[in-house]
Amino acid sequence: MKITDIKDLGELIKKRRKDLGYTQADISDYTGLSISFISDVEHGKETVELGKVLRLVNILGMDCIIQVRGES
Repeated sequence: MKITDIKDLGELIKKRRKDLGYTQADISDYTGLSISFISDVEHGKETVELGKVLRLVNILGMDCIIQVRGES
């Protein structure tokens, strides 16, 4: 999926969490990230810390791949 902004990323993270059957509280307990942080990510808050977002993506079994447009 092509991500063009933080809202797209938040929606994707939320969908993955729900697909796995986890609540925000479950993820918070497992990662130590606050429920409010997870909520901020899922709602596309632009000031969230990138390092923590990447940690959350990894915990949910997702990869973040960046490539130059037009290259595969």
